[in-house]
Amino acid sequence: MEREPTRIGHVRSETREQLSFADFFAGIGLMRMGLEREGWRVKFANDIAPDKFAMYAAHYPDAAEHYLVADVHKLSADQIPPVTLATASFPCNDLSLAGARSGLDGPQSSAYWGFIHLLGEMGHRRPPLVLLENVAGFLSSHGGRDFQQALLALNGLGYVVDPFVIDAARFVPQSRVRLFVVASAHSVPSATEVRERLAFYQSEIRPAPLADFILRHPDISWCLRDLPPLPQRTLALADIVEALPDASAFWWDKKRTAYLVAQMSPRHAEALEVMRRGTDWSYGTVFRRVRNGKTMAELRVDGVAGCLRTPRGGSGRQILVRAGRGGVSARLLTPTECARLMGADGFCVDAPLNQALFGFGDAVCVPVVSWIARHYLNPLCDEYCTPVEAVASASAGRDAP
Repeated sequence: MEREPTRIGHVRSETREQLSFADFFAGIGLMRMGLEREGWRVKFANDIAPDKFAMYAAHYPDAAEHYLVADVHKLSADQIPPVTLATASFPCNDLSLAGARSGLDGPQSSAYWGFIHLLGEMGHRRPPLVLLENVAGFLSSHGGRDFQQALLALNGLGYVVDPFVIDAARFVPQSRVRLFVVASAHSVPSATEVRERLAFYQSEIRPAPLADFILRHPDISWCLRDLPPLPQRTLALADIVEALPDASAFWWDKKRTAYLVAQMSPRHAEALEVMRRGTDWSYGTVFRRVRNGKTMAELRVDGVAGCLRTPRGGSGRQILVRAGRGGVSARLLTPTECARLMGADGFCVDAPLNQALFGFGDAVCVPVVSWIARHYLNPLCDEYCTPVEAVASASAGRDAP
């Protein structure tokens, strides 16, 4: 049976100052942190991973009141309270180069369909706003068919959609390119309107591949909004490095460090030598990658860390290199440094190293989420959300004999 589209302004009973959200695939809670900075409050959170809940609970004392550890496919609509926004940073494993490219039918990324099923079950209670987040590879997965089907599913629930791409490096010293989609339940512009304005929307946040996707899919109900320029980052990698003493167990011994350096190509080894000859400390990061069947240590020295990842098989464990004053030292990034790279300064980390790396590697960048809330979600609610008094009046009118 066809579902009746939900409309913003007919499902809310909150004031602008009480905007609430349900956080699906909540992980350790960085989506919450980003939204709370812009006036939102969490009413429900869910993730399948107990280890991530443990990290969430260590930082948020109220976790047990709203966080449910469960498979999204096994949730029911009556467990989800009425909210203004549903967020979904669903698993990227099957959409990224690091996975098998199984797409939205893969064993983990198919959790998206569990989320869509829940929204459908909520009927008239489903939130007027949805925010998706995933890797940029979502756009090209299975030739774009996965992204197309994901957006059409939202259209089928009465939402219009607006995708954009943001690199966290505009906010923090970490290269982390992510694809976001805001879905909203209000009037739908025609495909012609979108096509005529496409050149205007092709920009930093809607690069050519995304703009081309929009142009080639008039079957999708779009609603693209103007957004301000992204900020210019003010921090470098050196600014987030934790001041550990040389005797700290985090630092590797000379043999292990020398082995890392020996895995560098001549070009990267030369860049490290320039750092070593410096009169002060400078910092870079290293990932180990397999090139032509050989493990190589690739050094990055532009003041930006590589994308934080989950340490599956050791490949996601990013290494910090400190060089200068005639010496070279190396160690893994600390949980505190990972938190800072995600814009989550002050996050309470009470977990073993690998658990912390998993938690941050799967999370969202806090200031990116705050920017989206400030420049997109909050203004959208100001434009389309009905005040409490109007909702109460409308309800009374419907209930009158």
